[in-house]
Order: sequence, then structure tokens, then C-alpha cells
Amino acid sequence: MIPTLRGEISAEELGRTLMHEHVFVLNAELMINYPELFPVEEMVSRAVEVLDGVRASGIDTFVDLSVMGTGRNVPVLARIAAQVDLNILVATGWYTYHEAPVFAQINGPGRLFDGPDPLTEMFVRDIREGISGTGVRAAVLKCSADRYGMTDGVRTVMQAVADAHLETGAPIFTHSDTDNGTGLAQQDYFASRGIDLAGVVIGHVGDTTDIDLLRRIADRGSVLGMDRFGLESRLPYAQRIDTVVRMCELGYADRMVLATDSSVFSMNFPDEHRRTNLPLWDARAIMNQVVPDLRDRGVAEVQIEQMMTGNAARILAAGRK
Repeated sequence: MIPTLRGEISAEELGRTLMHEHVFVLNAELMINYPELFPVEEMVSRAVEVLDGVRASGIDTFVDLSVMGTGRNVPVLARIAAQVDLNILVATGWYTYHEAPVFAQINGPGRLFDGPDPLTEMFVRDIREGISGTGVRAAVLKCSADRYGMTDGVRTVMQAVADAHLETGAPIFTHSDTDNGTGLAQQDYFASRGIDLAGVVIGHVGDTTDIDLLRRIADRGSVLGMDRFGLESRLPYAQRIDTVVRMCELGYADRMVLATDSSVFSMNFPDEHRRTNLPLWDARAIMNQVVPDLRDRGVAEVQIEQMMTGNAARILAAGRK
């Protein structure tokens, strides 16, 4: 069974799934010191409206990959989930491009204060027992590597994610950067730990039109996150569609998932900028625009259902311990 904000569901109940989204992208320091930047009641209402629209578009499940480092706030998410007819899954992990949090740098095996890895302990507890007394269990693990590459801090988090995966079987989702090959590096590390790469979704590889790179990642077993539709600053929409169409023609529909990596509200992106410059960067666009455009380009219905339903069920249900 797969944990959601409202309890467990079966793989068959997942339905059409967005595999890399966010309700909120926040900064915990700002929220504590400047709470007016996140007016909770207003943001809950906004999220309910947007997620109702996601549900109305034909989506059944929404995987929220906000973790520590991006302001994960499960009590607020639970309030939202109680008001929408949508399965919402949450993640555990730590989001960093460069340094691990200080407590993780100095506590753990072989570090200044030798002992168990605190990140691994947190991640396992989130998956097995629930997140900080909420009773909500994390469904997936998340780590990131971006323009700085595989730094010591990134590896510290990846080590904890790998350890937690090996203990719990929870699938791994990543943030990667196609400009510097971190997706392949993530695969290399997880393979070195004996992890079956079929349980790893390499995120944001839809930012490239490099078919050879995409095939290299997919041929090792991982699922490709074609998950930033609408983020025009990384790659124009039309090129993202072209790439998915070509990968479907090559037989890779069973190793792709579709999403937008957008959020209802982000402290990193001013609302007005998003409205003006990124109008399709919205989770409602997948079923309303992306899927119809793929159909118009000849992608078969069975391939669309594979990317939207079958792959999610396989990844999210497999290997749990």
C-alpha cells in the first residue's frame, strides 16, 4: 500500500499521476522570521482552488516533492488534502545543490561526532512511522544535484537517501541538471550502492533535446522525468513535446513520466513573473494542454496511459519493505 496525506491507497487507486510537483516551495527561515510572507489562510485557499483544477483536468494523484530545504510543511498540506478530491503523496529527503546541513556534516559515521547518520534516521522514520507526529508517512525519497555537480554535501544527502532506500524500499526521485550530466552521476552512485535503477526517477531530464543522453539514462533502467513542461526558461514547450514524441517513437513510453515541477506558490519565483512569462508552468496544463498536444502528434493512447498511469503505479508500489 502507498501512503498519502489521507491514508493508504493501492497502486490501482493511483490513476493518472503527476510525478514531480509542488504545492508550496518555501524557506523555513523566512517563514519563522517573516510570517507575513506566507499568509497561511490565503495560501490554503489558493492551493485548494488550484488542486481542484488539477483534479478537474483528469489527474488523480499528485506527488509533492517538496522536502526539507524547500520548506515541506505537512500540517498545512494535510489541511489542503482534506478539502480536495486528490491523492497527495509527500516525500522525504533534503534539497541542496552544494552543502549538506551543518548538523549532518558533523554528526554521523566517521564525522566529528561519530555515530548513526541523522539524515538516514530522519528519512527512515518519515517513511516508516510518519513525519513529526502528524501520522503522515512519506511515500518517496528525494535528493538533488545541480550546477555545482556532485559536491561533498550532495553526496552526504545521497548516501542517506541510498541507505534509507535500502532499508525501506521507498523509490528515489532526483533533481538533476542536464547541462552537467548529474543524472548519469546519480545513476552511477546509486548503482555503486547496489540499488536497482528501475526504482529511481531521474528528474528534469526533459530539459534537454539530447536523445542520446535520454536513451543512455533510460537504458540503464531509470525512469525519465519529463517534468518541467511550461518552464520556458529551461527549454521551450514545443521542444519538450518534440522530445517526448521522439522517445515514444523509439519505444520509451514505459520509462517516462510527465509533470511540470511547478507550485501553487513559491518564495523563489514572484507571482507576477510566473503569470507573465510562464503561463503554462502549471500542473493543470498536463491534461489540459500537454496530453492533447501529444495525441495530436500521434502518440498512442496506450503510450499516454503508460506515462500517466502505468509507470507511476509500477514505481510507487515496487520494492516497499
